[in-house]
Amino acid sequence: MNTATDSNSHNRISARDWHARSGEEALTRWRTERQGLSADEAARRLARYGPNSLAPPEKTGMVHRFLRHFHNVLIYILLLAALGTALLGHWVDTGVILAVVLINTLIGFVQEGKAEKALDAIRDMLSPMAVVVRHGQRREVPAGELVPGDIVHLQAGDRVPADLRLLEVKNLRIEEAALTGESVPVDKAVEPVATDAALGDRSCMAFSGTLVAFGRGVGVVVATGAHTEIGQISRMLGEVHSLQTPLVRQMEQFGRWLALVIITISAATFAFGYWVQSYPLDEMFLAAVSLAVSTIPEGLPAIMTIALAIGVQKMAKRNAIIRRLPAVETLGSVSTICSDKTGTLTRNEMTVRTVITAGQRFEVTGVGYDPRGGFLLAGKDVEPDDHPVLIESLRAGLLCNDAVLHEREGAWVMEGDPTEGALITAACKAGLVTHTEQEHLPRTDVIPFDSDHKFMASLHHDHQGHGRVLLKGAPERVLELCRHQRTADGGHTPLDPAAWQQYMEETAARGERLLAVATREIEPDRRELTYREVETGGFTLLALLGIIDPPREEAVYAVSQCREAGIAVKMITGDHLVTARAIGEQLGMGNGITAIAGHELEGMDEAALREAARRAGVFARTTPEHKLRLVEALQKEGRIVAMTGDGVNDAPALKRADVGVAMGRKGTEAAKEAAEMVLADDNFASIAHAVEEGRTVYDNIRKAILHTLPTNAGQSLTIIMAIIMGYTLPLTPVQVLWVNMVTSVTLAMALAFEPAEPGVMKRPPRSPDAPLISGFMLWRIPFVALLLWAGTFWHFVWMEEVAGASLELARTVAINTLVAGQAFYLLNLRLIHQPVLIGLEVFRSRAMWTAIGILIILQLTFTFAPFMNALFGTTAIPAEHWWRILLFGLLVFIIVEAEKIMIKRLLP
Repeated sequence: MNTATDSNSHNRISARDWHARSGEEALTRWRTERQGLSADEAARRLARYGPNSLAPPEKTGMVHRFLRHFHNVLIYILLLAALGTALLGHWVDTGVILAVVLINTLIGFVQEGKAEKALDAIRDMLSPMAVVVRHGQRREVPAGELVPGDIVHLQAGDRVPADLRLLEVKNLRIEEAALTGESVPVDKAVEPVATDAALGDRSCMAFSGTLVAFGRGVGVVVATGAHTEIGQISRMLGEVHSLQTPLVRQMEQFGRWLALVIITISAATFAFGYWVQSYPLDEMFLAAVSLAVSTIPEGLPAIMTIALAIGVQKMAKRNAIIRRLPAVETLGSVSTICSDKTGTLTRNEMTVRTVITAGQRFEVTGVGYDPRGGFLLAGKDVEPDDHPVLIESLRAGLLCNDAVLHEREGAWVMEGDPTEGALITAACKAGLVTHTEQEHLPRTDVIPFDSDHKFMASLHHDHQGHGRVLLKGAPERVLELCRHQRTADGGHTPLDPAAWQQYMEETAARGERLLAVATREIEPDRRELTYREVETGGFTLLALLGIIDPPREEAVYAVSQCREAGIAVKMITGDHLVTARAIGEQLGMGNGITAIAGHELEGMDEAALREAARRAGVFARTTPEHKLRLVEALQKEGRIVAMTGDGVNDAPALKRADVGVAMGRKGTEAAKEAAEMVLADDNFASIAHAVEEGRTVYDNIRKAILHTLPTNAGQSLTIIMAIIMGYTLPLTPVQVLWVNMVTSVTLAMALAFEPAEPGVMKRPPRSPDAPLISGFMLWRIPFVALLLWAGTFWHFVWMEEVAGASLELARTVAINTLVAGQAFYLLNLRLIHQPVLIGLEVFRSRAMWTAIGILIILQLTFTFAPFMNALFGTTAIPAEHWWRILLFGLLVFIIVEAEKIMIKRLLP
């Protein structure tokens, strides 16, 4: 059979089911032999198929990326405000507004640049060198020069350089967690597996980018570069487009709507004043500009950015690092969290949970490699020393073991096989000390674990010369070699295979991986251990040990908190179905939770997939494509999806999700760069804190809108009604700019620092289709705007026509009346719907009171400083007028509080 002759053929070949075909067939297909390719043939194939590397993505030019951030309706509104101030000759205000535009643009530009590192992170995972056979001789070559048909040798510590069909294995175990989500290294073999086997079950394959944990192997390259499994993920990641956040979409829509309203009202007012009221052309032009400037919320984008930035800082203190600002708000609207299992919901540290002896089941407390914990029998604490068979079983697991456990900088670190590390930890919980036990019963010989024999055996002699063999391995294999079983009193009885089979089924149903330990006395003079010696049998079974990667304790609470907040939590993992379901139940995702295996998703159409995504809580044995499809299906169901993960296999789904959340400690760089948020402590519980902060940020942005729009509308109404009624303008354009500036940098800005409202995590997530301006806000905005207009306009007219005040004094009083109303209304916004005096909530916001204090100083300067009087056309206000100004502000506060109570009664 001839090799393919072009890259398209290579693509078709790499897509074939190499895991379902024999190694010899792979050699034949690529026209290669065990002595490898010749240098000339390797060079020809390299020219034909290209280097074994991932092509860098096409990148947008820096200038184009920078200018693209100006294409935003909110930016256009700011530029319009800058144009208005420039036409009025207020260059300082123009400069401030343009600075806000530039800052917003630079933030977006820098964040986008960081996002482009995602593909680079995947490319960095590829091995730099590889050991191949060329002309029958081993040589080390750059991994980028590997070609299909090359014979590659693997050993412990190597990173697999390409996708290989394994030809030979010797105790080969490969760490595939970053690619498949498998929580422990996978034992490799050479026998073909089923065609529809999941990626994690393809035991005869070694995949590019994974790490050899133990043993040796030889394989033939069947896919390189973009055609490898990791290459397919890189391609998927390049094709996945991040979604706009709900806030960005809503603000763009709001900006377009507001721009249309501003232009329409300004033009209509200009036309009415010029043609109907016969105002002079230049005066009406300034009035129209003043109206536009008073209406444009030029501070709102800055406040939104600051609110998001404050959210970033608060989350960082709680170990949630935000990489893109809008993700802060999006977290507040998350309705579904899709979480990877290994290392995210679980500790990625194998733990002995159960020790089963003949007639007894001991539960082991404590998690991870930290040797703190105890033992329970029938739900009650027991001392291990009171149960000889328990101690003997744990001692066997400790001595028939090659892992090392030690404490480093306050944390327990395991070196070696995770399962063996779990055995050491369990023994330490029983008070056994590794070096002491090794001194009392030193090892004489050992047979390392072999995937063909499925056991490890060690020979030990005590100081009196007595010899014994300790055996651990797969339960089925160890049971075959046992004749007796240890009893609770330290004796032994004939083995009861049926009882042990029942124990195995019950423990496996709990998602625990099983390991058996056994012992046998041996002649004192026997100093060597052989497979034949072990396989003669005659062992006494000590115990079955149930081992699992346990849920994080804090994750259990976080899942409960998320569910209380109306957020669905779904587990999407590459691990086994039974294990995943058991972990889901332990996390509190529900007893009898619906679990679906990845192969069941393959044949589902879009409608069936959406139904499965909605209904099931656990998805196991999933591929990167499955994860991506599930995220997209949930989004089509109208969900705002957060996806957590730590492996390169999670990167496409992380990028597609509304909020991608990567693990900071154990996560791959590919996952971190594809995500919007990184958890510095790898703690799922930090997501719940981030959701709470996200909801608070969104509330604060709504509060800023609820303050900015009615106050700006009140100013606009004051100008419009004056023109309609033929009055002199109560506010000049320069005075409007002053009010906008001081209230934006004090009152509205204070709202960005507001603490969370009570019960923020008790309410359901908001709908992604919910408009930014809700029905309630459509009532509140004009309601407050009319209040502010009535007080300001009435006071201006009263001062001119009743009190006989000068135009300068009447305008100064009107401005201070407007500002006082805005300041008192700010206090109403401590809580949007609830009265602020109940529980003294109004005094819980230090930022509000600080802002009001600063505003008072600025307004007094504005009113009484001679240079300010000359600049803004104002004058000092006599003392007898201040009580009306303050009374109006207090009335605004009382009326809005009464409105809250009335609405609560009408709409409970």
